[in-house]
Amino acid sequence: MRWINTAFPEEKTTTPFWLTDIMDKQNNTNPVFEGLSNIPYNALFSTLPTPCYIIDEMQLLKNCITLKSIAEKTGCKILLAQKAFSNYDFYPLLSEYLSGTEASGLYEARLGAEHMPNKEVHVFCAAYRDDEFEEILTYADHIVFNSPRQLKKYGKKAKEHGKSIGLRINPECSTQSGHDIYDPCAEGSRLGTTRAAWNTNMTDELVSLLDGLHFHTLCEQNSNDLFTTLKAVEKNFGDILPRMKWLNMGGGHHITKDDYDIPLLESVITYAQNKWNLQVYLEPGEAVALNAGYLLSRVLDIVENGRIKTAVLDASAACHMPDVIEMPYTPPLYQAENIDGNSNSFVYRLAGPTCLSGDVIGEYSLREKLHEGSMLIFGDMAIYTTCKNNTFNGMPLPNIWKLSKDGSLQQLTHFGYYDFKNRLGIV
Repeated sequence: MRWINTAFPEEKTTTPFWLTDIMDKQNNTNPVFEGLSNIPYNALFSTLPTPCYIIDEMQLLKNCITLKSIAEKTGCKILLAQKAFSNYDFYPLLSEYLSGTEASGLYEARLGAEHMPNKEVHVFCAAYRDDEFEEILTYADHIVFNSPRQLKKYGKKAKEHGKSIGLRINPECSTQSGHDIYDPCAEGSRLGTTRAAWNTNMTDELVSLLDGLHFHTLCEQNSNDLFTTLKAVEKNFGDILPRMKWLNMGGGHHITKDDYDIPLLESVITYAQNKWNLQVYLEPGEAVALNAGYLLSRVLDIVENGRIKTAVLDASAACHMPDVIEMPYTPPLYQAENIDGNSNSFVYRLAGPTCLSGDVIGEYSLREKLHEGSMLIFGDMAIYTTCKNNTFNGMPLPNIWKLSKDGSLQQLTHFGYYDFKNRLGIV
């Protein structure tokens, strides 16, 4: 069932004069909140029950236009990595600009096939299950295996079903630091086949099954890191690539970020396609939905302990923005700055209401004093949020709203008690 908001049927993207003055005074230049710059967000959001996610259709469209331009210029194909963004209400829009979806297993594969029909469905899983593989074959166009063992076990069957077969490789080239949890090239990584493992386990028969190679080594990185990685791929697997039909360069490309070097990306893609006469795929998730979502929350209480003032919110880092703890990172907050140690503004630690002591979102400097009921807007909350949240402590799942291109709001979900209960039992 879909729940439609009719409270603001006449709201448009044109900002009224009274709000324009306020917004000018705010002098907000953060690109994360660009989508709020031309709408009367105070009026639009003031009556929304919190916590809730708001997906910004216009910002999605902006990202898609950038991605499609790269695909048209280079001839590459760009897929949606559903592990980052899987809000299928927006798939009809995305399908106009992207070549398909990337899935990490059965359910994502089915979701992509059902809601982005007539588009490619690519699947990579670190290890497939016997009781799921047959069904995966009904949805997938490309199936990528993680190891020679998995390729040997399932590759022939996939080939017989007409699927394009790939193997994930590990170029053993780390270009990131500070968040090892997202480094597939870390020492001892289970993800991807090293050249040593290839030499030991890959037979001519297994190689003959392959149509392509896949690597995914980046996380929110620029094209210079992709360039470095491709040099490592060429060094370790350059003798294999001429036999391939495609090369999937994975995700982690921060393509739609303001400082991303798009010309270098285009050069890397063109180089690979020309040198090895193959089709290049990219499968970003973040780039598709970057800065296209907000998490709206309100203050429940202010707790003081020594010099620290903590605003307890109705939104939780642990439940509603788990990457804040896993990455970790401090999410952007509208009209606020991260603490730099020299602020004379109102300083608060923002935290969730759960029993987890570490359910802390971050520390911020705000222009105004917080009070019970104050509304806060966290940015870049379309990625790794709605597809990753949970109900720890019985926390309600935030409802999801669509901020349409015309500036109106539509409620897409209606979560309640039974969404928590039904995943725990049948009585």
